[in-house]
Amino acid sequence: MSNDTATVNTVLISSLPESRMIGYTRVSTDDQDLSLQIDALTKQGILTATIFMDKISGAKTDRPGLTKCLDALRSGDVLVVWRLDRLGRPMRHLITLVEDLRTKGIGFRSINEGAIDTICASGELIFNIFSALAQFQNS
Repeated sequence: MSNDTATVNTVLISSLPESRMIGYTRVSTDDQDLSLQIDALTKQGILTATIFMDKISGAKTDRPGLTKCLDALRSGDVLVVWRLDRLGRPMRHLITLVEDLRTKGIGFRSINEGAIDTICASGELIFNIFSALAQFQNS
């Protein structure tokens, strides 16, 4: 490999955007505390500045914190939640959200449901099984 080729490869690799882990937390009421979820996310290496929060029912599709979170994500990033139901309810809405992330090249990971991690093949399989079950339930 010539020095010119090595220089070009180094420039191309260093110009790639670095992937980030972005967190999302949610509780249903103002009386509930987000600290357990925030602690779990920061233990995963997520900076508090990149954790988005809502105090609103998961059944609501219009959640300001989630909207900001989704707007901040870019291809290569990973959205991390403490528990799957923190991202949303009903199951169809949750599946649509994760499928939208996947089409944008964004991974998804749930800390408590460790098997759900769409950045690895086995985690994607588990999520697809959940998706199929939800579709079957709606039929």
